[in-house]
Amino acid sequence: MKVDAPVVVRALRLTHAGMVWEQVARAFWPLAALAAVVFAAFWLGLISSLPAAVLPWLLGAAVLALVVAAVRGGLRFGRVGEAAALARVDATLPGRPLSALRDQAALGGEGALWQAHQAQMRARAEAARAVAPDAGLNRRDPLALRLAAMVALVMALIFGGAGNLGQGLSAVAATFRPPASQMPDIATGPSWEGWAEPPAYTRRPTIYLNALPEGEVLELPKGSAVSFRLYGEGAGVTQDIGPAQGNEAQAPAFEAMQSGVIEVAGRRFDVTVLPDAAPRIRPGDAPTRRADGRLVQDFTADDDHGVVAGSAGIELDLASVPRTFGLAIDPEPREPIALELPMPNGARKEVQAQLVQDLARHPWANLPVTVRLSVLDGIDQEGLSEPMQTILPGRRFFDPLAAALIEMRRDLLWSRENARRSAEILRAVTWQPEGYVDQPLYLQLRAGVGVLEAGPLTPEARDKLAEALWQAAIQLEDGGLADALEAMKQAQEKLSEAIRNGASPDEIQRLMDELKEATDNYTRMLAEQGQPDPADRFTQNQQSQVVTGDMIQQMMDEIQRLMNEGRMAEAQQLLEQFNRMMENLQVTQGQSGGQGQQGQGQEGNQSMNRLADTLREQQRLSDEAFREMQEQFGQGGQQGSQDLAERQGQLREELGQQQGLMPGQGSEQGDAARQSLDEAGRSMDQAEQALREGDMSGALERQADAIQSMREGMRALGDMLGQGQRGAEGPDGQQPGQEGQQPGGQAGQAMRDGENGLPYDRRAQRDPLGRQLSGNGNTITDGDPLAEGIDPARRARDLLDEIRRRSGERTRPEDERDYLGRLLDRF
Repeated sequence: MKVDAPVVVRALRLTHAGMVWEQVARAFWPLAALAAVVFAAFWLGLISSLPAAVLPWLLGAAVLALVVAAVRGGLRFGRVGEAAALARVDATLPGRPLSALRDQAALGGEGALWQAHQAQMRARAEAARAVAPDAGLNRRDPLALRLAAMVALVMALIFGGAGNLGQGLSAVAATFRPPASQMPDIATGPSWEGWAEPPAYTRRPTIYLNALPEGEVLELPKGSAVSFRLYGEGAGVTQDIGPAQGNEAQAPAFEAMQSGVIEVAGRRFDVTVLPDAAPRIRPGDAPTRRADGRLVQDFTADDDHGVVAGSAGIELDLASVPRTFGLAIDPEPREPIALELPMPNGARKEVQAQLVQDLARHPWANLPVTVRLSVLDGIDQEGLSEPMQTILPGRRFFDPLAAALIEMRRDLLWSRENARRSAEILRAVTWQPEGYVDQPLYLQLRAGVGVLEAGPLTPEARDKLAEALWQAAIQLEDGGLADALEAMKQAQEKLSEAIRNGASPDEIQRLMDELKEATDNYTRMLAEQGQPDPADRFTQNQQSQVVTGDMIQQMMDEIQRLMNEGRMAEAQQLLEQFNRMMENLQVTQGQSGGQGQQGQGQEGNQSMNRLADTLREQQRLSDEAFREMQEQFGQGGQQGSQDLAERQGQLREELGQQQGLMPGQGSEQGDAARQSLDEAGRSMDQAEQALREGDMSGALERQADAIQSMREGMRALGDMLGQGQRGAEGPDGQQPGQEGQQPGGQAGQAMRDGENGLPYDRRAQRDPLGRQLSGNGNTITDGDPLAEGIDPARRARDLLDEIRRRSGERTRPEDERDYLGRLLDRF
């Protein structure tokens, strides 16, 4: 009877396959092990390291072993029949049902007993399962040579490489080449490899000298490392371009310091060493002083490869010091001031930055000094600026007693020989202190007299006394204002730290409440004084920052809103801007009527100007994105997109900060302007995401939406400012106290001129993108396209028509016409 149950057929097939594998493994495992060992030797580079005399014999033995193993395996391999598979499966079943089902009854084949027997055997056959193969390699390979060969193969695949295989095959092929005497026409020079690696700071790639075309001049930056690897005997390198590095005969290396020639194995390289120019640094105007007494120094630096570091050195200009009173004696030696210049991340070929440092407590504060800036490049070449003579910025004190204490402090730090003179002055200022010096301060000053008259003054005691005099002068000058300022700064630092560390919302809200309370306290004390910070009085020739209480509250509300929305990075940046603003704060109170409206107009004009700058920057960024898309055709580069995405994100954050400072909150036009700028911010965020994903076309669309939304926001802001100015006009149409000033304000009038002024065909001639063909094209007046713009659809049609016109000009280069054709296919 035929066995055709599916489970039985499957078991027989799998068992048959396993038995075939057993035959292959038993017959050819020596061949597989030998092949794995030979491959591992080639892949690990062992063959190329063998002596040339041994290699032919070893190769012949390996080939012979492989042939013997293959013949032996072929002789031992036997064909496996289906009957053998059936017998193996049948042996695992009770009563061998598979064989029983194949039997034929001699008598009574149709009887009930035989049918019952067959049914019983079929039931047992249903339990048939495939038998696992067993090649018995443990008995045939007791030394586990097959496992050793497998380990060698795995190690070769992990640690070897195709280069080793190529070298091994080359070494084998070399054993079959005829002797050199039989090949007189073939050159037999030694092989070599060479590399020229420019210094890392130049950001140039390494040059493979073997790939350099014959006769081409090798141009290298000064300080490049040139190295060779020689293969074989009798080869050498001669050069006259720089000192040698190392003393390995087979791996000569040297540094390129001058132009010359390199010769190796008959190959000549003419080398031109490019000089590395020293960096340059140019300071801006003389150092200025901020309201908090900090030094501010602008500078620009550049280098042909990049500036690495920079510093500022400040020395006392002793010849210019007025040698009177405590400065009459010679000063104690003091090290020059060394400040590290801030350097941006990334490329530093051109650096424009600002040094800000608090030197108000330095002994040379408010004394003549010499300032000199320096920068270094990658090979430690130094660039120096011209020395500048200036007064070291420091805080000024206007309270008489505070000024006297600061002068004594300066004299003590100038020289400890001034101790007796300072003690006499302290005795004079503390004589009859009633109504003039508070009791706690009187006790501190009398203690200082005791220190000065106790004997020789040590440097440690001098520094401690100088700090006490500084604190006393600050207390006299500012009263409780200094404490309020310090409390506000601490609250700002705590909130910034909490945002950076991802604190809980409850903790951030608590710290925000503390900052609001400290800020209110500080501004209230400023207002009670009725004057700005006394440290600001000396900067009357500088433009001060006037901030109203409403502006401070709006900025705090904007920080709160950003934190509530989870935009912690933007909140952190706006908080830092708030901190900088409060450092130079002046608070104005009691403005009403025309003055209040004038202040609003000033705020509005400032907001309009900042928005105009942001709009111009967005337009510039969009133009760069368009050029990047052009350059990416056929290249697939993404680095430029990532840089543009970073700039787009910064621009979006700046727009968010400007929204928090906009006037007109609660008015119809002000809310409309904020809504338009919100839409612009969302479009900028989408453009940033598209740039990060390399979707330049999508980024351009989102940037265009952002530009349009910003224009609408500026229109609404201009209308609001125009209404505010018209409401402040007098009977003669002029604002009170401002003769001849036109109603509507400059910003509002500019927006109306762009909206209702000259028609398009009478405006300045523009290119298809709507930009003026002459002038700077950045003004927000007389219908500038940055503020108003022509119809976007019309501009797109003009641009498409221009592309079609240029693509049809046969006089243009073929590459340009092909590119224009691709643009037409894409758009």
